[in-house]
Amino acid sequence: MSWMVWTLPTAIFFSSIAAMLTGMTIWELRSPSIERKGFLPISTTRGDRLFISLLSAAFIHLGIIGFTSLSIWIALALSAVWLLVLMRWG
Repeated sequence: MSWMVWTLPTAIFFSSIAAMLTGMTIWELRSPSIERKGFLPISTTRGDRLFISLLSAAFIHLGIIGFTSLSIWIALALSAVWLLVLMRWG
């Protein structure tokens, strides 16, 4: 793994994704989700909203890294806030 540059924010980001996927799998097995409609224009389940939020997080990170000089920690914080908003009201 020495060919990759693993920084602390990158490690936290990917560890969080792995933890979320594990947690959502356990949650889905214990309590299957039902579709509901929030502010997204489609009916979604918990897994759908997680997938959408993970894709969004990738675009938030790429946008902040590529187009601003802001810290990657800000991208991490914005992604976490967006995840919470989307999972709760999406």
